[in-house]
Amino acid sequence: MNPDFVSVTYGAGGTTRDRTAQVSALLKQDLGYTVMPHLTCVGHTRAELADVADRIHAGGFRNIMTLRGDPPKGETTFTPYQDGLRYASDLVALLKSRHSEFCLGVGGYPEKHPEAASLETDLANLKRKVDAGAAFITTQLFFDNAVYYRFVEKCRAAGITIPIVPGIMPVLSLKQIQRFTAMCGTALPPKLLARLEVATENPEVVEIVGVDWALDQIRDLIAHGAPGYHLYVLNRAKAALALTAGLAA
Repeated sequence: MNPDFVSVTYGAGGTTRDRTAQVSALLKQDLGYTVMPHLTCVGHTRAELADVADRIHAGGFRNIMTLRGDPPKGETTFTPYQDGLRYASDLVALLKSRHSEFCLGVGGYPEKHPEAASLETDLANLKRKVDAGAAFITTQLFFDNAVYYRFVEKCRAAGITIPIVPGIMPVLSLKQIQRFTAMCGTALPPKLLARLEVATENPEVVEIVGVDWALDQIRDLIAHGAPGYHLYVLNRAKAALALTAGLAA
């Protein structure tokens, strides 16, 4: 597949932070990948985050996906940990102050962060992350490319000039994707929803529909100048391999 990089998520509420480090080290040392571990503000003091940053750097990693993170399981609102950080922009600033050579990715929401009052407010928050030192943006999942193109235009108009990498998630389960889209405020296009509903009793067909839709999205994005694409595959290797084979054709 020869990916440009592999990202390793942090787990809801920071629950898998040790496995994140283990998997990142294995991918880098044993397989030679460029690895981008995730880091979130959840469950850490400022001093602990500085220590994690130093350990990531000492391990030879120079790329971090820098996120605020979701509230811990069972909680509905984000509350900073004791002497912790409230925003991803704070984490970007901390990481850059510890090691200026870090290349930091941040998240962007083409359809607005569910906690933001408006898209304009959300763009202002994104600009703060960029101004703090972010090098690129990876978007939340979306299923209508027009949404991404409008988002890029709005970012450029707001003075955000760094690369904006589209995040693509192939649908592998109707129930799962409905849960995800409700959680992050993403719309399912009626045409895609209709296809998934017809196939819903057959998981293999659902995957075929999901991968086919993602293939069309990626081909169109690349044709229109997107700087690449980031796959959210949820450890489901089969879908990633099917997409790669389809894009090679």
